[in-house]
Amino acid sequence: MTGWSLRTRMMLLSALVTLVALGLAGWTMAGVLDRVVTGGVDQRLDAQLAVLASTVRSDGSVDRDRLAARQGALAAGPGWRWRIEGPRETLGSADFPALRTPFPGPAEAAPAALPPAPLDGEDAKGRIHARRLVVESNAGPVTLTAAAPGRVIGRPVRDALVPLASVIVALALIFALAAWVQLRFALRPLAALVAQIGAIRRGERTAVDEAQPAELQPLAAELNALAAANTATLAAARQSAANLAHALKTPVATLALTVAPDTAEAAQVRRIEGVIRHTLARARAAAVNRRASTAIAPVASDVAGVLGTLYPATAIRLEIAADARIAIDAHDLAEVLGNLLDNAARHARSTVILTATAAGGAVLTFDDDGPGIPPERREQVLQPGVRLDEGPAGDGFGLAIVRDLVALYGGTMALEESPLGGLRVRLTCPDGASA
Repeated sequence: MTGWSLRTRMMLLSALVTLVALGLAGWTMAGVLDRVVTGGVDQRLDAQLAVLASTVRSDGSVDRDRLAARQGALAAGPGWRWRIEGPRETLGSADFPALRTPFPGPAEAAPAALPPAPLDGEDAKGRIHARRLVVESNAGPVTLTAAAPGRVIGRPVRDALVPLASVIVALALIFALAAWVQLRFALRPLAALVAQIGAIRRGERTAVDEAQPAELQPLAAELNALAAANTATLAAARQSAANLAHALKTPVATLALTVAPDTAEAAQVRRIEGVIRHTLARARAAAVNRRASTAIAPVASDVAGVLGTLYPATAIRLEIAADARIAIDAHDLAEVLGNLLDNAARHARSTVILTATAAGGAVLTFDDDGPGIPPERREQVLQPGVRLDEGPAGDGFGLAIVRDLVALYGGTMALEESPLGGLRVRLTCPDGASA
């Protein structure tokens, strides 16, 4: 039962308990019915024994005239029989069967004493139920026996058990339906809790509701504590990365001021700066907020505005769906867009287009009308520090940083040929609703 759901386990347990309870109830009621019907038959047999006893004289003989007069009381129907066994004669039904006591013991060796004792037997038609009475006479004991066919007990019991079985089956169905309804309502808070946990994972909420049934309140409290601890750890890791970045940027910037801009030393300083950025980007793996959900348009508009002042001769067009979201933290998204738009604007002749859609996931394409990159060299430029141009700007780490950062959020990056004639960079990421 390891892989079975709680609902299945509880339904099976409920069904098992219900079947056992109803089975015991049916078995008990069948026993009660059998005893009641048997008691009624015994009363009729005892009445017949009283009639037979009234025909026995004190000397042990049978008054045949009185027996003939009371023959009607002995003829209860087919299969009913009687017998008188005295010291002088034996009278009774011609096909009287052999009988035995239902509880064998010393009583079989001698006639039972008063009151009447039960007997059982069988004939060609089935079970026989009988009663035996021993009366004393001057000549010795006289044994009186009255017998009834087993069907007078079995048929009423059977006729009563058929509707009883129908009632038991109906009760079992009612109990099964009640158990299903009860489980459906009882497990609803658990399903709601699962949905809330999914919302936390998608970044739609920060905690689950702690107003839960008593059994689920400790679980909800622990989940909220875990979410808070994860948020605090994430914030501390991001802050540490930011602190390290600020601590390194100032010395590197100071070093850059001491060298001429177009010298080999300046290129080495830019390379150091790129290595720092790349290393910090990879270090973010432990601090990535995979529950983020960020609208693309506002971040892209801010980045495009800044780059528009740096590259006034290049038109940066944004074609972003209004509902486009992406499962990347806003700060990381700004870095991704900044690197790719800066790279595109730096190599474009006049136009850069950013397109973003949210159909089955966020898809961002960056197109420029620059010289592009030959297919055989596209994988090469994704390596850290590799550049194809010899211009002073750039450090060769932008595309590598973007690829690593997007991969941390479960996305992919591909380089393609743009319809504008230059390079197309395609990013495919979770859309922020299913991250």
